[in-house]
Amino acid sequence: MWERATMNSKIKVVFFDVGNTLLFPNRERIHAPLAERGIVPDGEHLRDLECRIKNEFDGMLASNGSTDHGFWWMFYSQLLSEIGLQDDALRNQLVSRIQNSGNWDRILPGTAEQLREIGEQYAMAVISNADGKIEDVLEKCGIADCFRTITDSGLVGYEKPHPEIFRQALKSMKAVPEESLYVGDVYSVDYLGARGVGMQAILMDVPGAYRDKGVTRVDSLAELQTVLGEKASSAR
Repeated sequence: MWERATMNSKIKVVFFDVGNTLLFPNRERIHAPLAERGIVPDGEHLRDLECRIKNEFDGMLASNGSTDHGFWWMFYSQLLSEIGLQDDALRNQLVSRIQNSGNWDRILPGTAEQLREIGEQYAMAVISNADGKIEDVLEKCGIADCFRTITDSGLVGYEKPHPEIFRQALKSMKAVPEESLYVGDVYSVDYLGARGVGMQAILMDVPGAYRDKGVTRVDSLAELQTVLGEKASSAR
């Protein structure tokens, strides 16, 4: 299942995922229904669970080509099980909240500055599985102007890893797949989805889910800048 892909030095356009790549969930807002029950999930538990579910989700897609439920359904089903709650209505409420783009408004310090530095060398765009409102969220977080185009699955009608969402994004940028890099956080959705249309890919692996999997990964925008710098140097 796992493969290592070497990035070439011909990158001209960098496409970014949003969730867990540029912006992160507002856990306090999303988990308010849990807080009302006196439950506040531990941050380390959430990171560990994210790593486990990502690998489980990837494995299911690799084996079957699909899953019975989405990533966040799996995530919150397991979370509730591990904290001793069996409440389908609560799980569905949590899934609905985390799938609301407006609840992804946590941005790491320095993100805007780092994006603008990358933008000095590369054209940049967004490809996001969202609800049609991700541009508004990027605007509120002060980084929408970093991107020339924003391709939102809620507007184009295709979700990653479907090749059409990548093709539409490439077309919007007049970009050649082989000279385009996609940065996202889920191997089966982002990495393989981009590779499937001929793009280069790298994982933004903040929690370390893919640290030992032998795939091209970074854990921050700062590390991505370093990788891009090394590729640019090798092209000279």
